[in-house]
Amino acid sequence: MCRNIKTLFNFDPPATDEEIHAASLQYIRKITGYNKPSKVNEEAFNRAVNEIAMVSRNLLNTLETSAEPRNREVEAERARERAAKRFGTN
Repeated sequence: MCRNIKTLFNFDPPATDEEIHAASLQYIRKITGYNKPSKVNEEAFNRAVNEIAMVSRNLLNTLETSAEPRNREVEAERARERAAKRFGTN
């Protein structure tokens, strides 16, 4: 899976439409192999991104959990720590 696709479920505040769209775009780029589609494929590409975003929003709105919502800043710090450990940067 694309490393740029982030977990969007169970955050406070909830995922924005922009975050969902960005994840959908990354997914479509990954499965098509296109960073930017040709003119002939542009309409289908954009339609797929929008459809995946809509389905993703519906999914996120219907999922349930008993876990406390995650804090974006705490999760970002954890990701930075993992990256520093993995790549040896400080």
